[in-house]
Amino acid sequence: MVSVPRLVIAAPASNSGKTTVATGLMAAFAGRGLAVSPHKVGPDYIDPGYHALATGRPGRNLDAYMCGPELIAPLFAHGAAGADLAVVEGVMGLYDGASGQGELASTAQVSKLLRAPVVLVVDASSQSRSVAALVHGFASWDPEVRIGGVILNKVASDRHEALLREALEETGLPVLGALRRAPQVVTPSRHLGLVPVAERQTEAVDAVRAMAERVRAGCDLDALLALARSAPALPAEVWEPERHPVEGLRPVVAVAGGAAFTFAYAEHAELLTAAGADVVVFDPLHDEKLPAGTAGLVIGGGFPEMYAPELSANEPLRRSVTELALSGAPVAAECAGLLYLARELDGRPMCGVLDASARMSERLTLGYRQAVAVSDSVLAAAGTRLRGHEFHRTVLEPGAGATPAWGMHQPERRVEGFVQQGVHASYLHTHWAASPGVARRFVEHCRA
Repeated sequence: MVSVPRLVIAAPASNSGKTTVATGLMAAFAGRGLAVSPHKVGPDYIDPGYHALATGRPGRNLDAYMCGPELIAPLFAHGAAGADLAVVEGVMGLYDGASGQGELASTAQVSKLLRAPVVLVVDASSQSRSVAALVHGFASWDPEVRIGGVILNKVASDRHEALLREALEETGLPVLGALRRAPQVVTPSRHLGLVPVAERQTEAVDAVRAMAERVRAGCDLDALLALARSAPALPAEVWEPERHPVEGLRPVVAVAGGAAFTFAYAEHAELLTAAGADVVVFDPLHDEKLPAGTAGLVIGGGFPEMYAPELSANEPLRRSVTELALSGAPVAAECAGLLYLARELDGRPMCGVLDASARMSERLTLGYRQAVAVSDSVLAAAGTRLRGHEFHRTVLEPGAGATPAWGMHQPERRVEGFVQQGVHASYLHTHWAASPGVARRFVEHCRA
């Protein structure tokens, strides 16, 4: 049984202020001396970076599509171990989930799986009494979703706040906070959402501090903590990566990091370590060679398109990566990693491991995917089925090699990615906690 106090921060729609409120609450409670466990519903990599900055603990994702509903509580229990409080930021609107899949992967579903009370963040601009109808509708839509209170965001004035509070009295739900409009707290965005923490550094610290101050000034922290503590005990086994004894040396798995490669799920490194690897992070923007003894390479997602000149200029590292790949060593590249292994990105030379060219595009490719491994690779045996997520504004030509990585079955049928020698490169983001054999297989290839 898991008894960590917990809250889910949700909203009627995107851009209502969930990230500001959730991150601000995390930082405010951490400032009180509480150990706060941060979580994010869905596949998003960027918000958890701000959560980690606010709490000093890894930001972790809870994705019921990629990992399955049965893993949500165990993954939550793993991340929240030893915490005094857990704050879970929702995704999109409260009841929005995987397209055409009902409640699957929605914030509402995750709140039910966690038996957690929901705090509804409402963008109150341009409305007064209508806010009551909106909140009543969300609170009554699914009786299994427990909405414990409301935080009003973008409130214009004291008079506006009074009107909103008066209207909400009829719903019976408490107003747990009211935040004034504050453009200076808004964090900068670009083509894939917020600018990651690793790229902003000082500015990100200032933004999180401002969010915390705003939340402290406008929210009833004691009432919110009491609501979190009202969550019942959660029956769940704690997820743990299966550990495998290793005889002899542990292979070194180099993992790309730094500002250009910020997309990574915390569980991936934990799974690699448990499978017997020594995980060493390096920065392709600055490091001119791979870590000593590198036997395998993982290059996750991020924004190489924003750093193409710098990545291209680091010719010694590009040469090192190419030599490793040509040696047959295991290389797993996801999205940004795929672009880095290409021949060029927006005309800038990259590693040239793949005979393909990448460029920025106006079109956003976004959504969950069902995939099957087309052929044997360092990550999966042919025929392995899993679920993943695509999220990019780039185009790779060609999009698949002679031996593709995946056959996609949703939303359309196609092949995608590259498998050649020890390289597995694809746009598809996956969560290895759902298929722990992926990390184990990769490390076994590194050891071989």
